[in-house]
Amino acid sequence: MRVAHVITRLIVGGAQENTVATVFGLHRKADVTVRLYSGPTTGPEGSLESGVRDIEGLLHLIPSLIRPVHPLRDFLAYCHLVREFKNFRPDIVHTHSGKAGLIGRLAAKRAGVPLIIHSIHGPSFGPFQGRIANALFSEAERFAGSRTDHFITVANAMRDQYLAAGIGSREDYTQIFSGFPLEPYLATENAPSIRKKLGLLNDDFVVGKIARLFELKGHEDLFAVAPRLAKRVPNIRFLLVGDGVWRESFERLAKRIGCEENFVFTGLVPPKDIPSLVGVMDCLVHLSRREGLPRALPQAMAAGKPVVAFDCDGAGEVCLDGETGALIHPGDLAKLEDSLVRLAKDEALRQSLGQSAQVFVKEKFTVERLVEDQYQLYQRLLSKR
Repeated sequence: MRVAHVITRLIVGGAQENTVATVFGLHRKADVTVRLYSGPTTGPEGSLESGVRDIEGLLHLIPSLIRPVHPLRDFLAYCHLVREFKNFRPDIVHTHSGKAGLIGRLAAKRAGVPLIIHSIHGPSFGPFQGRIANALFSEAERFAGSRTDHFITVANAMRDQYLAAGIGSREDYTQIFSGFPLEPYLATENAPSIRKKLGLLNDDFVVGKIARLFELKGHEDLFAVAPRLAKRVPNIRFLLVGDGVWRESFERLAKRIGCEENFVFTGLVPPKDIPSLVGVMDCLVHLSRREGLPRALPQAMAAGKPVVAFDCDGAGEVCLDGETGALIHPGDLAKLEDSLVRLAKDEALRQSLGQSAQVFVKEKFTVERLVEDQYQLYQRLLSKR
């Protein structure tokens, strides 16, 4: 079985980590030859390229494949991928992300690839966009969808959104939760050395958020409730893990609202260091308005932390209200505030929700299950060709 995965860039992010884990797992299978095609990785988010480069012949860079729309470079990327596919002759092309998903599927169709699969890690269209942009992106997905044999979604919410847009039929979709190495999170501890490094006191109640400092990630909502939370829970601290172009503006905002001492900005953190930061959190919030199934939620849950999330996209499929955390209607800042206050004041509740969250993730989010589910799907779909 010859498989080509295509992704726009290998920044540090959920879709990218999921794709790299899949490619590594397939590489270890004796009957699979796999390649990963990616555009150049740029930006402040960090890169996963070096780990992939450790395996000779696995990573193939497409210099013209970039995230912004650029007609000339997009056409060059398309032509480059057509040549690559004709040379490699994969049985399957499996695409990820918006730009690579569109160009990769069109190139695979042109090259005569037998089976074309697209993973939907997050919506490429929706109410978070303007009317014109939403119409253009949804039409592009319908166009690419007509050239797709099967879709993999990280959450059923993605399937339902695409079906509502007229993309494919229900039998064209398979839901597979993202997998990640659980062991570092299962072994996390509230390390005094990490707390000291971050400037956290022993009795601080730490609300964590793991996300790029970028639009639609929901940081603004956290800043909006921070002053009231600081009055109701004087020892509250907000640990923002991640970096991005909005960092300086958020640091100024924290100072402007009088909560400079309540916020801790870690900056860019290597993936291997995330578990130690999760270990000092008392809970994790996820307030994104656009994300398939945020990896930060199951990561925190694996560490036995309760989660508080807006009910957007796939978040509600892991943040089970009253069972693994608190699920909140997007924009309901009063409930967000009350949910965090309740967790701050009720240690038994935190422990109960955290234990249930850990059991849930241990059953559904292993890398082995992720790879095997996709491998079995590949075999099943190829047998029908």
